[in-house]
Amino acid sequence: MRIRAIAEGDLDELQALARETGVGFTSLPDNRDFLAAKIASTVAAFEERTSRDQRLYFFVLEDELNGRLAGCCAIEGQVGREIPFYHYRLGTLAHSSVQLDLHRTIDTLFLSSDHTGDAEVASLFLRPEYRGADRRHERNGALLSMMRWLFLAEFRDRFPDKVLAEMRGVFDDRGRSPFWECLGSHFFPLDFDEADKLTGLGQKSFIGELMPKFPIYTPFLSEAARACIGQVHEHTRPALAMLKKEGLRWEGYIDIFDGGPTVEAYIDDVRGVRLSRRYRVEVKAGSLERSPRPRWLAATTGMAGFRAAWLGRGPDAKGVVTLDEAEARRLEVASGDTLRILDTEEEA
Repeated sequence: MRIRAIAEGDLDELQALARETGVGFTSLPDNRDFLAAKIASTVAAFEERTSRDQRLYFFVLEDELNGRLAGCCAIEGQVGREIPFYHYRLGTLAHSSVQLDLHRTIDTLFLSSDHTGDAEVASLFLRPEYRGADRRHERNGALLSMMRWLFLAEFRDRFPDKVLAEMRGVFDDRGRSPFWECLGSHFFPLDFDEADKLTGLGQKSFIGELMPKFPIYTPFLSEAARACIGQVHEHTRPALAMLKKEGLRWEGYIDIFDGGPTVEAYIDDVRGVRLSRRYRVEVKAGSLERSPRPRWLAATTGMAGFRAAWLGRGPDAKGVVTLDEAEARRLEVASGDTLRILDTEEEA
C-alpha cells in the first residue's frame, strides 16, 4: 500500500470512491465534472503552476497488487480566499438583572468565517474492505491521516500558520441530521442532501445570503439538535481520535449544516510535523527483517512524484534508513536519496 498524488487516469476510481462516502461527506460529491476539475487542480498544484492560496493537494492510497484506489485524503493550501468558508462559533452571552439579583449565561451560535486563510486537511476516506484487522491492511487509516503531516513538514513554506479539519456530524439511522432538521432547514428551501451537494461543489455563497446574521440562542433548538453540537458521526470517531493525538483541538467551531466539530492547531505544534526528520536512504538487495506492526512512516522529499508508505524498520544512529528493494520500488527512491520519516510511536 502506498500514497501518491492523484493522476488524470484515476477519474473512474475517484468517482467510485465518491459514491461510497455517504451522507455528510461534502468534499467528495459524486459529480464527474467536479471530480475531473479537482484532479486537474491537484496536478497544477503539484507542478506549482497555481498560487499557494489556491492549491489543492489530493492524495490516493493505492493497492499495488491490483492498482485499485483504497482511499483518499487531501490538503487545502488555504480556505476561504475565493469562496467564503463559514462555521458557527459557539459563544456565550451573559444576561443579568440587578433588581431581581439574577444572572444567566446562554450558549449561542454566531455565523463566522474566522478560519479564512488557514490550511485544511480534508477528504479522508478509506474503503471498508481496506479497514480492520487484516495484517496487510493494518493501519491504512493511520497512513492516510498521518502522511499529511509529513507533507506539511516537508513543504512547510507553502502553508500558513494554522491547520483545521472539519469532522462529519451526527446522523440518525435514516441518514437525517437532527441539527439540520431543527435549524438549517428553516432558512434554505432545500433538503440536506441538496444543500450538502452544493457546498461540496463549491457553491457556498447562499450560506451567507440566507443564514441569519444575528446570534442563535441554543435553548431555542430541540434537545436532539443541541446534542449534535460538536459531536461526530460514529464512522468519524477513529479519524477524530487520530487528529486529537496529533494535537488538534476543538475550539468551539461547528459545521453550519450538521453541527460536527472543526478541530484546529498551529501547524508547527502538530506532533507529526514536530517529530518527523530527514534521513538518508540505503537500499539493500533482497528482503530485510521488518517490524511486525507498521511504525515508521516515510515520505519522499520532492513535490514531483511524491510518495508515502510504511517502512519495516527505522533509521540507525548515523541517520541512515535501510530499505529493501520492494520498499525502494514502492517509494521510488534509490541509495543516496532522502526520506522524511516519522516514528509514530515516539513520545511527543
